[in-house]
Amino acid sequence: MTAFDLTPPDDAQRGALVAGLDDAERRVLLHHGTEAPFCGVFLDNKREGTYCCRLCGLPLFRSSTKFDSGTGWPSFFAPFDPAHVGRIRDTSHGMVRTEIVCARCGSHLGHVFPDGPPPTFERHCLNSVSLSFVGRGERWPDPLRRGGAEATPAD
Repeated sequence: MTAFDLTPPDDAQRGALVAGLDDAERRVLLHHGTEAPFCGVFLDNKREGTYCCRLCGLPLFRSSTKFDSGTGWPSFFAPFDPAHVGRIRDTSHGMVRTEIVCARCGSHLGHVFPDGPPPTFERHCLNSVSLSFVGRGERWPDPLRRGGAEATPAD
């Protein structure tokens, strides 16, 4: 069981969160788009901390699980908590893939592939615009104003 509230945002909360997105973030998070490779702000981020959902702030991946996959997108071998990342069968673009979404708000994050490093052998390939970053020791974001775990410092 996760320490974070996974209750989806209500209509008013979702509307307020969506209003804060730019066009690129809307295209990826809400319409399952993809940013171009090798251009995302988090591709070369080396800071210690946690990558969170850009829309709702849910912690998604720790920096300690990030690796250079050579694909041009930030890649991670394991989620912050498996309950925080949903998986959906994606048959778009003439192939079968597994889309990953934020388990709380349903925002599109990217895809997961079975070609990552040990111990999981998974490569969670994410769009930088789907993410926000909380440095080690900084406070968790709380865009839904729910308090609790989001108000404590990040690990």
